[in-house]
Amino acid sequence: MLIKTGYVSCATAPPSTTASKVRTPLAITAGEPAGIGPDLCLQLAGHDRPLVVIADRSMLQQRAAQLGVDVSFHDYSSATPHVEGKLSVLHVPAAQPVTAGKLDSQNAAYVLKTLDRALQGCVSGEFAGMVTAPVHKGIINVAGIPFTGHTEYLAEQTHTPLVVMMLAGGGMRVALATTHLPLREVADAITQPLLEDILRILNRDLQRRFGIPHPRILVAGLNPHAGEGGHLGREELDVMIPVLNRLRAEGMSVSEPLPADTLFAAHRLRECDAVLAMYHDQGLPVLKHASFGEGVNITLGLPIIRTSVDHGTALELAGTGKANVGSLLEAIKVAIEMAKHERT
Repeated sequence: MLIKTGYVSCATAPPSTTASKVRTPLAITAGEPAGIGPDLCLQLAGHDRPLVVIADRSMLQQRAAQLGVDVSFHDYSSATPHVEGKLSVLHVPAAQPVTAGKLDSQNAAYVLKTLDRALQGCVSGEFAGMVTAPVHKGIINVAGIPFTGHTEYLAEQTHTPLVVMMLAGGGMRVALATTHLPLREVADAITQPLLEDILRILNRDLQRRFGIPHPRILVAGLNPHAGEGGHLGREELDVMIPVLNRLRAEGMSVSEPLPADTLFAAHRLRECDAVLAMYHDQGLPVLKHASFGEGVNITLGLPIIRTSVDHGTALELAGTGKANVGSLLEAIKVAIEMAKHERT
């Protein structure tokens, strides 16, 4: 977790030697066109790393005019993916003209086409990875397209049976055993096979994509006081400990189930590379308190690199010039670091 170093914003960081080593461009999907995704992408013009924004070019030009920003565009090609000082754009046409802040279900299929194009390029090696601006799940479903989110969509498209959500920020990496489930369903969802698979994916991707040879993982208990020896719940005894013992016997560095209320103490975090929380609101409030607006959502287990912002479409901010690009810059930085480690 490297709490003593944390993450440095790309907005203020000095030129990175890492950037010069990873020249295959990253694909940036602009997300919901009526939201702040296009605003954020426009702020990437002149970025010193090779980035390709996948979006409707005319929509980006219109948004730049609305914001009063002068952006020079470059039409992306695999032969010339990046031109210094310009925003490289891979044009995917929207179905309907876009108005900032106003959702249109007729553009739902366009949003998915940008994801498909980015994914295609990642699988072929054209792109080093993909970074996603936020989409609006509701309007995609209104269009009659079943959609629960980027993570599930990419897993389905790559035929990946299980992926792991991990957020990074504030010097922490926090992965989740379960994600968007009602609290009453969490305990039943955490089975021995699931927990074992989650930990194997987390351990493997920390090794191959973060360059950590022997990851140290702290595991949060499900119940208060990690079950207190079975007096406050038996999930730790019956489900978690057998799995953790088995993985530890194989050489994996995983802790016993630890009480979540003391797990995030600084002295513990200094001794680990990641935390596995059992459910969404057990792990993420601490991380978001430490890094709100600059956190990064990372999907582990995919055959490609994918990072994302930690916020939504913010329709009310679209076209106003008030959108904060910090989380997108951090997501780009993390994706570049992951690509570097995967190639070494």
